[in-house]
Amino acid sequence: MKTKQIITLIKIASWVIFIGLCIQLGAILLSGIISLFGNPEASNNLYLGLDLSELYAFSKKYYLYVLSLLITVTALKAYLFYLVIKIFMKIDFDQPFTKTIASIISSISYVALWAGLIAYLANDYCKWLLKKGAVFSLDWGNSEFLFMAGIIFIIAFIFKRGVQIQLENDLTI
Repeated sequence: MKTKQIITLIKIASWVIFIGLCIQLGAILLSGIISLFGNPEASNNLYLGLDLSELYAFSKKYYLYVLSLLITVTALKAYLFYLVIKIFMKIDFDQPFTKTIASIISSISYVALWAGLIAYLANDYCKWLLKKGAVFSLDWGNSEFLFMAGIIFIIAFIFKRGVQIQLENDLTI
């Protein structure tokens, strides 16, 4: 495949994932609000079978905390893909090393780090709730976010260095 075709496929995949995460975020947010203020039965299926009804029955306060963490992590995931889409909108493949692109890649690494840290805290919080007697199951994926943040941070560093080299080359010509 040609490079332009691969880039087009990646753009399309990024948009699909972004839209999917926005739908997931909206569904969890709406179901959560309905379960808190209207029908507690909505906690049975927040999104694609996510069942926090036993946590809701255990404690409405803990349910609200876990729901808030879930919404935060999902929003950060969606924002990550928004930043990826933003890269595709701003990048010039003839001169890809620009301050704007380097800044966006740095932002992606920071958002991934925050998502990983929040997911890590949420995972520990859920383990604590399980010890208290709450029964539910969530996979936060915290290690994946932290690993991704590290890799993207290295890529951001390389891009910043590429910006410096490209600027030096432009000045010497």
